[in-house]
Amino acid sequence: MILMSSITSQTAKAADSKETLQLELSTGGSVVIELMPDIAPKHVERIKALATEGFYDNIVFHRVISGFMAQTGDPTGTGTGGSKYENLPAEFSNYTYKRGTVGMARTASPDSANSQFFICFNDTGCTSLTGQYTVWGQVTSGMEYVDAIALGEPPASPDKIVKMSVGSPTAPAEAAPASGSETPAH
Repeated sequence: MILMSSITSQTAKAADSKETLQLELSTGGSVVIELMPDIAPKHVERIKALATEGFYDNIVFHRVISGFMAQTGDPTGTGTGGSKYENLPAEFSNYTYKRGTVGMARTASPDSANSQFFICFNDTGCTSLTGQYTVWGQVTSGMEYVDAIALGEPPASPDKIVKMSVGSPTAPAEAAPASGSETPAH
């Protein structure tokens, strides 16, 4: 019985690792994001697919506003780029934006999210985005490295995601199938 409990626990941890992202940032550390497929399944699927493809590797944070958020995910670094995939339909929820919440950037059209996302800096700066921008994750460790991202629109010397991967560093990545100016309102 103890052996079965141990195996079950290991299996649960392996499954959970597929619902996390690891971001290695140029600010010097690792950020772990817990994915939320229960509230944004299509967005989580897209993010995992793009991370597995290496899409986010070496992408800069092109829009970083003090007290608000750090935005990335544009391969052009201008705030107008996206992935090769079609835009996603909105998956808005009542999950309240707070420090470390990860949401999908979009244009004025609710169904225009593609690859750009943002991470909120504090509990109050992003609360007005609740129900208007899709939440797909929550930072569980490494917010100090997010806090260190250079400010600016764009920053003079932008920080970047060095590498983004699905799961823990030792867990195998899981692939999943997955364009315009994408900007959270402020």
